[in-house]
Amino acid sequence: MAEKTVSSEPPAKAGLQQALLAPVRLAMGIVDIPMRAWQKLTGVNGMAGVFLAPNMLIFSVFVLLPLVINFIYSTTSGGAIFLQNRTYVGAEQYRILFDCGSYLDPSTCAADTFWASVRNTAVFVVFQVSAMLVVALATALILNRELSNRGFWRAVFFFPVLLSPVVVGLIWKWILQREGLLNYALSPFGFEPFSWLSDRFWAFFFAVFVSVWAHMGFYALILLAGLQAIPRDLYEAAAMDKASPTRIFRRITLPLLMPNLIVVLVLALIRAVQIFDEVFVLTGGGPGTSTMYITQFIYETGFASSLRNPGLASAASILMGIVLVILTLVQLGASSRNEKKGTRR
Repeated sequence: MAEKTVSSEPPAKAGLQQALLAPVRLAMGIVDIPMRAWQKLTGVNGMAGVFLAPNMLIFSVFVLLPLVINFIYSTTSGGAIFLQNRTYVGAEQYRILFDCGSYLDPSTCAADTFWASVRNTAVFVVFQVSAMLVVALATALILNRELSNRGFWRAVFFFPVLLSPVVVGLIWKWILQREGLLNYALSPFGFEPFSWLSDRFWAFFFAVFVSVWAHMGFYALILLAGLQAIPRDLYEAAAMDKASPTRIFRRITLPLLMPNLIVVLVLALIRAVQIFDEVFVLTGGGPGTSTMYITQFIYETGFASSLRNPGLASAASILMGIVLVILTLVQLGASSRNEKKGTRR
């Protein structure tokens, strides 16, 4: 007896799928014609350019073009926004930025606010990046242990990263204001209400603290991934040799985690130099200019000030970009040298 083949799908459903796929097949057939012609012309390797072209177009429009426009702005003066209404002055804006009697004393500079923000940013970067590395590494080491509800604790530490920087600034501003939650919590212990954000030391301290609190989870996640990639056999062998925890950390964990630490260092440094949102909402740059950083100077000079100067703001942003590139290249160069030394050993 001949066997009858039974279709796995009802005819109506199969017909509907064919009808829905027909426009897709037609579109793909139309696209296939020029793609085949281009492949015959350039070969298989030439097809990479076709697939890279959309990404390069987006990159050029939203990254390269703004960089070029920003550089052109830095060679002009005036408060007008449109380039045709601005006056070409060459390197005058850069000369104003570097016109200083002593770069360590912003009051002797023509752009005194700029150099005050540079000094504030340098101090902030040193403390914030150092604290970020220590706290993120300690958090990753703790979360890498066999903890109960470990997934929950990882989510808790990562949660602040999901918040908007403006929301972070508003939350902590509400906590730290004179009638805020911190003073309320300290009042039973005899502490008088204190304006934390009106004091230069505490404003700087909480600028660093809030920044570390908001972004630490992201860097801890990078370090946690590096810790989990370290073979367990190395720790078992060290335990058999009765190595101390400190020696295990120095000889095994830290060297093998160094690539992840370099990534965290570079990313944290770039973010620290560009700090703006949460600190601007938290302190507004005050008291005075004690927490005004380079990005806030660029924003206020280019847009917020009544005597706005987009050219000076553009020149400052170009200098900040150059410094970031140099610092990144130095760190990556140091990382590659350490890797070469490690392979030689």
